[in-house]
Amino acid sequence: MKKFIVAGAATLFAVFAVAGSALAFEPENTECVAPAGAGGGWDFTCRQIGKTLYDLKIVPNPMQVTNLAGGGGGVAYAEVVAKQNDNNDLIVAASSATTTRLAQGAFPGANMDQVRWLGTVGADYGVIAVAKDSPINSLTELLDAVKADPSSIAFAGGSAVGGWDHLKVLIATKAYGIEDARSIKYVAFEGGGEAITQLLGNHVQAFTGDISEAKGFVDSGDIKVLAVLAEQRLPGDEFKDFPTAIEQGVDAVGANWRGFYAPGGMSDDAYYFWANAIKTAYESDEWKAVMEANGLMPLEGWGDKFTGFVRGQIDATETLSREIGILQ
Repeated sequence: MKKFIVAGAATLFAVFAVAGSALAFEPENTECVAPAGAGGGWDFTCRQIGKTLYDLKIVPNPMQVTNLAGGGGGVAYAEVVAKQNDNNDLIVAASSATTTRLAQGAFPGANMDQVRWLGTVGADYGVIAVAKDSPINSLTELLDAVKADPSSIAFAGGSAVGGWDHLKVLIATKAYGIEDARSIKYVAFEGGGEAITQLLGNHVQAFTGDISEAKGFVDSGDIKVLAVLAEQRLPGDEFKDFPTAIEQGVDAVGANWRGFYAPGGMSDDAYYFWANAIKTAYESDEWKAVMEANGLMPLEGWGDKFTGFVRGQIDATETLSREIGILQ
């Protein structure tokens, strides 16, 4: 079987140095926009990095978190570009889902050069899960059910059709020999929290998302993880029992980078302040504890060269999307 790797591990790119000086800008009323509802990965990223920045005294006040759901992140993107283009105190949570949507032209009239890309804070590996009372207990059982009758299994995810959560399912099903991507049932919701709620309500049969989104529901005993889309089992007592897709014979890997962008009209001084702030937070003991508790893996990159990584992600996603028929 062919292995499909998208946005995988820290080896994808080298550590990026942050250029410029952060000394000329001082933040005031800082805000982080999470482009989805509460409980999803973007909300998690905003709230955790905001707390870390405040605990480290990098920002003078607790960071306001604004949930701006809609369009798989498109509403927030349009809001920042059109109405907050020069806001030096604003950062926006982003991920592989963001670059996927940009690659597929899902944000009308938008492109990556309308904003400034700040940096990453780790990689969040994908998971496929079912409700605790599901009769399905392995990834191969789930994919066998899909093979037998694709209409019998609906996957719920927190991105739009053709988005990153959808792509993770298609990567796994294609690796298992299911060639007709259009036969896979996928139901899109505004964030991973809402998708899991639909799973628990028995409206869908499986969940596709990231480990940080699923962890709280695993801890509460509401869902069971069938597979982590990682090269090997995740470290730590909380994650070591989750099987990988690979060890079940499904050579599928998918990790979601998590990070931030800023308004395109942000001043250079503010941009370098925020790039350095995110770098400092990422390297702190406080953030290492957040990563360990939530299954985030190391992924380093900040500042100007991060834009090159994002551009590469968009190019790679365009290619994959054409292969599976989402783009023509």
